Amino acid sequence: MRYPDGGGLSTRGRVKREAVRRQAAGWFAEGVSVPEIASRLRVSQTAVYGWRQQWRAGGEDALASKGPGGSRCRLDEPRLRRLAEALEQGPAAHGFGDDQRWTLARVSDLIARLFHSRYTLRGTSYLLHRIGWSVQVPKHRPVERDEGAVVTWRREVWPAGKR
Repeated sequence: MRYPDGGGLSTRGRVKREAVRRQAAGWFAEGVSVPEIASRLRVSQTAVYGWRQQWRAGGEDALASKGPGGSRCRLDEPRLRRLAEALEQGPAAHGFGDDQRWTLARVSDLIARLFHSRYTLRGTSYLLHRIGWSVQVPKHRPVERDEGAVVTWRREVWPAGKR
């Protein structure tokens, strides 16, 4: 599961997990067994063994949260705002023709033009979600769509493929 701050857990979630590890550290100091700690905290024994190893090597501070996971975004907040403004202008304003749909490839090209930084399509998707954009399905059906062919396909081809 992904969260807006770019890591696996929210800030509150990281604080909560760190509190659990620090509680385990207190019990390590008291000599409580690993299976007992795992049972009390309702976590796996493997996790507790790992925490104990870290605690022995660096004390309770070794069990502190290391912050959000993942790499940092290459675009800072002003650049993200500039990107959002550019997206609001629409694709035609940036030379993508009359088609008013942003695709991941187009957004990736726009980022490369504006900021001289390349993003993969997946990375572009994460970036768009971060600034509040989501994948959209077109409102209107394509003009070229042949409704008769779609009905025939659903009636004849689709059931054959399911068998």
